[in-house]
Amino acid sequence: MSHTDPTQQRIEEIVKSSDVVLFMKGTAQFPMCGFSGKAIQVLKACGVSQPATFNVLEDENIRNGIKEYSNWPTIPQLYVKGEFVGGSDIMMEMYESGELQQVLGTPAV
Repeated sequence: MSHTDPTQQRIEEIVKSSDVVLFMKGTAQFPMCGFSGKAIQVLKACGVSQPATFNVLEDENIRNGIKEYSNWPTIPQLYVKGEFVGGSDIMMEMYESGELQQVLGTPAV
């Protein structure tokens, strides 16, 4: 899938830059919304202590563009190995079922 829009190209580069990428409000150390905070906690619970994060509050183009890229209306958004996984609610459900650990390749605790 190739995007001609520069913002979409940039998002694709970010998504592919790391195995685990979380687009969020704030940073892993200082999440700026409860959902982003929950997403970080879920990743840490899965053994991903240093996920690659992108603070959408610092870039309005990415903040709007990521919703178009994934066709998902909310942030945070988790990508694993270039694939869109979901937002914090989906992450939580997948974590509880053990599916997220499988996707991340981390052992279930």
